[in-house]
Amino acid sequence: MWSIEKIEDFRRTLLAWYDEEGRASLPWRKNQDPYRVWVSEIMLQQTQVNTVISYFKRFMTLFPTITALAGAEEQTLLKAWEGLGYYSRVRNMQKAAQQVVEDYQGVWPTTFEGLKKLTGIGPYTAAAIASIAFKEPVAAIDGNAYRVLGR
Repeated sequence: MWSIEKIEDFRRTLLAWYDEEGRASLPWRKNQDPYRVWVSEIMLQQTQVNTVISYFKRFMTLFPTITALAGAEEQTLLKAWEGLGYYSRVRNMQKAAQQVVEDYQGVWPTTFEGLKKLTGIGPYTAAAIASIAFKEPVAAIDGNAYRVLGR
């Protein structure tokens, strides 16, 4: 176990690094809306940030809300996703959007455990949404985080 002092030192070091090196101007960081966080997290799976920026902007124009995504025509949805690959991701996104709209009356589950119940949302994505959008103290650890921590 780390001491409180070591934890605080680690936080300061990591946040200082992020302040210097992080990309604060990314379009999905405009706010902590769970829909925007979710769309960006799914798009960023196996896709570089610079590629995702234009896709994210176009996707948010076409499907600005979870309700719009839930009701989208499949061909429109697939066309918007074209170039990102792994079409099952966007199909699962639509299923999850439909779950939120139909089962939760359009209101996102606000916890890690609740988010994992949505189609296509695994532990990493649930943790990312819960921590960013709902301030739940859960760690979103992916391959990039493991590399940073390993160094």
